[in-house]
Amino acid sequence: METIDVSRASGIVTITMNRPAKKNAANAQMWNDLLDAFRDIAASATDRVVVLTGAGGDFCAGADLTEGGTGAPGQHQLASMRHVGDVALALHRLPMPTIAKVRGVAVGAGCNMALGCDLVVASDNARFSEIFARRGLSIDFGGSWVLPRLIGMHRARELAFLADIISASEAERIGLVNRVVPDAEIDEFVAAWATRLAAGPPVALSMTKRMLNNSLQVTLEQALDDEGVAQSLNFTTADTAEAMRAFVDKREPRFEGR
Repeated sequence: METIDVSRASGIVTITMNRPAKKNAANAQMWNDLLDAFRDIAASATDRVVVLTGAGGDFCAGADLTEGGTGAPGQHQLASMRHVGDVALALHRLPMPTIAKVRGVAVGAGCNMALGCDLVVASDNARFSEIFARRGLSIDFGGSWVLPRLIGMHRARELAFLADIISASEAERIGLVNRVVPDAEIDEFVAAWATRLAAGPPVALSMTKRMLNNSLQVTLEQALDDEGVAQSLNFTTADTAEAMRAFVDKREPRFEGR
């Protein structure tokens, strides 16, 4: 693809946003490429985990405002923003676990793209910002939805209204990211997590992810019913049978996603 690199190895898909001269700011082509990549991965029977990162020492500087930011020339702004929303939804709907590996800047839509992943691992040089207000804009790429769920409404308002740039250590302190690791160690750390997830039971992890995504929108009764349906389905899979055999045999299970 023109603006991203996609590589696969042992069930791990790595998507690297590749516009380093622009700190991987997203132009119209990158939004198209990301949407195509997410939809392709969602339909894959062999992809087990997604790692999203950026080239050249930065994650993503948000939309490239020098190139219109969101859509093709002549396209109505609302249509452009709905297209960006489709990218955010496609990332959210990926059935497998996703990890954001964040170096350098993750600001604006780039910040919310990282936060839209299931797990966020940041280098100690990473910087995060809901920078929209500094540009005369309101929050987008799902930030209005994800921020309060991650850090509560008052902290979400602070980040969105003041548009401060915060360090990786501050992001970890307030619960924006899962881990902060030295920059020299982040590749190895993320690879280890991705390998563990890729070795996990795909069907069970997919259902767990969906229930967690829905958890703040359902009652306890609905959540328990969803858990019962998911668990009943798990017991019909070859992977659960394999896990039971592995437990008896005192070995690691080998999951195949069926």
